[in-house]
Amino acid sequence: MRTVTRTTELAAPAERVWERATTLAGVNQELRPILRMTVPRGMSGATLADLSPGVPAGRSWLLLGGLIPVDFDDLCLAEIEPPRRFLERSRMATMELWEHERVVEPLPGGGCAITDTLGFVLRSPLRMVPGAAALTAAIVTRLFAHRHRRLVVMHGAPSPR
Repeated sequence: MRTVTRTTELAAPAERVWERATTLAGVNQELRPILRMTVPRGMSGATLADLSPGVPAGRSWLLLGGLIPVDFDDLCLAEIEPPRRFLERSRMATMELWEHERVVEPLPGGGCAITDTLGFVLRSPLRMVPGAAALTAAIVTRLFAHRHRRLVVMHGAPSPR
């Protein structure tokens, strides 16, 4: 399994960051304008708190620029510890396994740190393509760097100490 980890400190309290980050609207705010995720059937308005760990939530399409389908995610929440941590363990069109763990931890003096750890195993045909795993890791790294920049725009950066 390939893994990528990214941590960013934010000015907002952990509870507020958690509340926004666990909605599809919040996820899409982080992803835009690069990608948009569709809502799985029957999940409109749901948050991670509405999902049962281990029970598939449905298919969410990943739309490049918000328009062009490039992959799908058969969403499945594996673990949740509100308001601190969740672990998504899903399958995608391109990945046999996709894991996204997000941890939101309060910082002394206010604000919080948000850490995303992403792991993936490409599907068999893609694993045979030289460099496919490295290219995918680079794409995931850039996508989550973008998401973390968007988080800073949404929640602010902490004041220098």
